[in-house]
Amino acid sequence: MSNPISYTTEEIANLLKVSKLTVYDLIKKGELPSYRVGKQMRVDAEDLESYKQRAKGVARASKPIEAYPLLPAASPILTSGARPIIITGQDISLDILARHIERNVSGVRPLRAYSGSMDSLIAMYRGESDIVSTHLLDGDSGEYNLPYIRRVLVSSSYVVVNLLTRWAGMFVQKGNPLNLNSWADLSQPGLKIVNREKGSGARVLLDEQLRLHSIQASELTGYDSEASNHIGVASKVASGEVNVGVGIEKAASIVSNVDFIPLIQERYDLVLMKKPENLHWIEAIIAILQSEDFQNELLAIGGYDLSLTGQLLYES
Repeated sequence: MSNPISYTTEEIANLLKVSKLTVYDLIKKGELPSYRVGKQMRVDAEDLESYKQRAKGVARASKPIEAYPLLPAASPILTSGARPIIITGQDISLDILARHIERNVSGVRPLRAYSGSMDSLIAMYRGESDIVSTHLLDGDSGEYNLPYIRRVLVSSSYVVVNLLTRWAGMFVQKGNPLNLNSWADLSQPGLKIVNREKGSGARVLLDEQLRLHSIQASELTGYDSEASNHIGVASKVASGEVNVGVGIEKAASIVSNVDFIPLIQERYDLVLMKKPENLHWIEAIIAILQSEDFQNELLAIGGYDLSLTGQLLYES
């Protein structure tokens, strides 16, 4: 007997821990069969399970990526000799970059993996990813990313290029009833928080700010409660389940009934593993980042500072 359950695109995105844009892209490519019920797109549970099994097949055929189970299903490009390159991270800008790579860079097929900054760097060290995104604050130096990259990618050859800059800070309930305006305000008694998973940039940002402001994590109710993405954190704040969470401005613009307190501009960088066989697509990707077409697409979304986009920050 067939499974009668079906899902909306939003439910699919939550189940797979991807953006709704990625779900729509899978539907558009025919990799995830769908149908309309009124104005709403739906996907049957059986079709979702079939997609996941195909995706697992692609993952087994390439390098093992234990932290990233969500890879696109097989396509004709993969079977025509194009080499898959793994791009890790959760920001929608990475989905846009992947589409530009697919259209403009020959010989490669971008595959998206959704994982936090630290896990992504560790995967790169293990040889399990080719391009990782990272937004990790070193509280002592005030520097983003490079201190962590140097520590993790020991004896590796890589380039670091900026993708974008964006505001990070706190999600608070509409109207900010508890008057939370700084990191120091997290010491306010009785606060309930929702956290991100270990290794994520938002989790590192929170931990560094707690350390710098001499606030014990054990003092925060809900510190061990985790959401897997920025929208999940903002949604829990908006629902009143918690008082505060750490995340990015973009999520606050998507979730209603939540205010955003901007506290730090974080540099969101890409790390590209530098090998002789990678040099042609590294140059092509940097050209994409610097292109007017790519930047205009990000500007249309809003909320990003592109003043450093495409700039080479470090090369080992």
